[in-house]
Amino acid sequence: MDPLAVLRDYAARGDLDKIIFNGDDVLFGDDYTFPANAPTAFTSKQSGRPYPLSAAVFLAQHNDLKHTDFLQAARLRRIPPVSLPDRKTFLDFLHFGDSSLPSAEPLLPSSFAQDAHPPPPPPPPENEEGEGPDADDASTAHVRALERPLKDRNAVLDARGRDFLAIYHAALRREEDRLRNKDAAPSATGRHEPSAAAAASLANPKLDKSLGDGFVPIILVPSASQTLITIYNVRDFLEDFVFVPSDEKMRAMKGSPKPECVTLQKKHVRGAGGPVAFEVRDKPASLKADDWARVVAVFVLGKEWQFKDWPFKGHVDIFNKVIGFFVRFEDDSVDSAKVVKQWNVKIISISKNKRHQDRPAALEVWDRLDEFVRGIV
Repeated sequence: MDPLAVLRDYAARGDLDKIIFNGDDVLFGDDYTFPANAPTAFTSKQSGRPYPLSAAVFLAQHNDLKHTDFLQAARLRRIPPVSLPDRKTFLDFLHFGDSSLPSAEPLLPSSFAQDAHPPPPPPPPENEEGEGPDADDASTAHVRALERPLKDRNAVLDARGRDFLAIYHAALRREEDRLRNKDAAPSATGRHEPSAAAAASLANPKLDKSLGDGFVPIILVPSASQTLITIYNVRDFLEDFVFVPSDEKMRAMKGSPKPECVTLQKKHVRGAGGPVAFEVRDKPASLKADDWARVVAVFVLGKEWQFKDWPFKGHVDIFNKVIGFFVRFEDDSVDSAKVVKQWNVKIISISKNKRHQDRPAALEVWDRLDEFVRGIV
């Protein structure tokens, strides 16, 4: 029996506390006893020498310690400490079944010295005739006696270190998109042609846009990272009235995928008679004609290419039908807004450090949206 396989089995069952050091031996409960200095298949990347079993067990039982504290504790116990480069390799093997240990085969054969000619296993007992149901049962029992369980059903389901929450949220978003678009069918050319109502709405922005009755306005934000307002921090700015840099929000997500749509709640919009929900998106190419009919505002990047393939004749046509905002730091150079000043866009200035000034800036956005929405209600 390989001691590392037994150690991994105890870790999977949560029984590491049942492993004790007894003199020069390591006792795995009442099941197994191994010499503490027995070499294992866990070898050092630097020297190539195998770690003794005592080092592997001590790391498994104290992997929650900081590495400096771990080294000190191992020296006090006179146990060879595991180096930092080897630590992660062994813990991956211990927790997730990764068999990439140096000099280790997939099943981690025991590193104890073996006889050159090990005795063969005893043959299965045979009945007098050597065949029949009794012989099959005896053979099965013989095979099972040689089996070594590596994982039980609980260990197979263990997924420590894996985050499935992001997958769950992505599945919910796909289902919402499917329900929202189930009535939309592509044309013969493979592109979604605008309906008559959508075409009329694009031609006249004040036609067929009434809050309620399923109409949810859309706010577009740039997907570029160099802009101040993105889909990552738009809710903080417009709902909580606090500007949080996009890179901080991305780090807080810890690898979760970028949301495709963010919903904002505005409690009071003049003329709407109650709370209004706004959708925020950053992928204009994914919008269908009916979605373009719901676009009411856009945060601009200050670049003409942002409006490529938009269903408008140019930025003059865009900002006659959609309200535009450009958010900048108040101490930015004048050249940063040079192009934007030629457009019908509201410039919103915020401070880099004075967060108490974020609220007036966000309310200025909502005031302009209120005026625009009131004009289409």
